[in-house]
Amino acid sequence: MNFSEAQIERYSRHILLQEIGGEGQEKICRAKVLVIGAGGLGAPVIYYLAAAGVGTIGVVDGDKVELSNLQRQILHFTSDVGTDKTLSAKEKIQLLNPDTRVETFHAYLTAGNARDILKNYDFVVECTDNFEAKYLVNDTCILLRKPFSIGGISRFEGQTLTVLSGTACYRCLYPEPPDPNNAPSCSRAGVLGAIAGMLGTIQATEVLKYITGTGTLLTNRLLTFDAKRMAFLTLKLAPNSHCGCGHE
Repeated sequence: MNFSEAQIERYSRHILLQEIGGEGQEKICRAKVLVIGAGGLGAPVIYYLAAAGVGTIGVVDGDKVELSNLQRQILHFTSDVGTDKTLSAKEKIQLLNPDTRVETFHAYLTAGNARDILKNYDFVVECTDNFEAKYLVNDTCILLRKPFSIGGISRFEGQTLTVLSGTACYRCLYPEPPDPNNAPSCSRAGVLGAIAGMLGTIQATEVLKYITGTGTLLTNRLLTFDAKRMAFLTLKLAPNSHCGCGHE
């Protein structure tokens, strides 16, 4: 891949990194990443992946921008209220980095469309706010052998892990969805807007590490944080032989 002078300048801080360099940046520019959810977590993930030069970003979301989203969903502006989130996301990506190709899916992920949407991407980032979608992404990625990052936030807390083939998956940690009354959504429980950015940037970092082969991923580990205490904790995980994801 022959970078133009403008691209060399744009990505110079990556190219200067010994662990990434020109070869790593080329991998980023050729990568295809799917982000499921263009809300609180998806917004910073999408921004940083586009800024990094990811070649193709797919965005899945069936919602429209609402005024209450703007407290944390930094991809969307006041003028976007009432607009499809996928369209709003595409416009921002193109403004930020015209090198990045954007594929939009204005739909909710379902058992009927998940395989077709996920199959052509190198990495999947789960950024939804409901457990049904999280388990669907987990199970579909396991079936297709797709690497993925999964994350969640509530109130002042966040958690995320990265899953590769053969490592502990989301069902290894949580075999079944929780009772909705015990795990209310952000619309019911509230959330500090800034923690969406904290967790989303961690997920974006995991994607770039995977693409470039840099560092150690959050596999077989659950990263959690409590922003009120600004305390981070990493819990070791082991594949669960009863979760059905193929581990012995």
